[in-house]
Amino acid sequence: MSKKETPEFIRVPLAAMESQFHHILMQHGFADGKAKICAGIFTSNSVDGVYTHGVNRFPRFIKYVQDGHINPANQAICSSRVGCIEQWDGQIGPGPLNALQCTDRAMEIATIHGMGCVALANTNHWMRGGTYGWRAAHKGFVFIGWTNTTANMPTWGAVSSKLGNNPLVIAVPFQQEAIVLDMAMSQFSYGALEFYEMKNQQLPVPGGFSTDGILTTDPGEISKSQRILPTGYWKGAGLSLLLDILATILSGGLSVEGISQQKAECNVSQVFIAINISKLANYRTIASAIQGIIDDYHQSVPDKSAKVVYPGEKVLDLRAENTTKGIPVMKAVWDEIQAL
Repeated sequence: MSKKETPEFIRVPLAAMESQFHHILMQHGFADGKAKICAGIFTSNSVDGVYTHGVNRFPRFIKYVQDGHINPANQAICSSRVGCIEQWDGQIGPGPLNALQCTDRAMEIATIHGMGCVALANTNHWMRGGTYGWRAAHKGFVFIGWTNTTANMPTWGAVSSKLGNNPLVIAVPFQQEAIVLDMAMSQFSYGALEFYEMKNQQLPVPGGFSTDGILTTDPGEISKSQRILPTGYWKGAGLSLLLDILATILSGGLSVEGISQQKAECNVSQVFIAINISKLANYRTIASAIQGIIDDYHQSVPDKSAKVVYPGEKVLDLRAENTTKGIPVMKAVWDEIQAL
């Protein structure tokens, strides 16, 4: 990686960031209520340390609105229902708002049937998928959700991209918070590669191939080759394929192949599943069962001095720190946002 100037970071107070997002969204056609919710999602993602799908992603989100890929006036509508499964049309409305709406609807269905599934077509990037897992888990539901994307990842053994990195979220209520797995099917998302490159840092483990076909930790080289590494090699590639197939058939929307025929990554397909564990016969023992699993998990002997944590555990400390001290933002990014 070539040497670059170390970027300057500033701390932006939570309220100031949310207010700035809200103001910009209203300038770009969002009604006040929608702008407030959307600004809250972008800010919450940033507070939790997911800067790649929070503050760093905000300028691109606004560009998609300007280019007509996102219609701020539209929202998802139900197009079909059978039992505990519903199909919704996102009408190219704002992805985070559509995802929030479908998450809440899945929980409503699960309240009645024990489980609810909402499959969403023609929507946009949901930003951090974990947002919806945290929301459902805080309300006492298990959540499983995923999205497909444009083709941005080669399958194992190939050099051309035919798979999406198709993020998957699994969330479980735990104590007053949650255990939340939020992962792309690639070892690193392109947003993460961009963030490491902006900070002039190497990846902690190989994340893809160079243009010469060599595994590398250089995010710039991977971005050039467009050969990100599937998580678990062939296993992540296979899971990506099946997530795309399921999202396509359940929603009736576009597949990765169809999304990739467009000028931008829009009209994606997503699935939101909520499970109402309070209806299970063993509900009274679930909390203690999870606690026992986590207690045993924490007994893992680390290979270094790092603490062994479960998915989502680090978020709690980072959330508290960023709420108190302000959210760390690259000054260049914040300057770009203020210019919007």
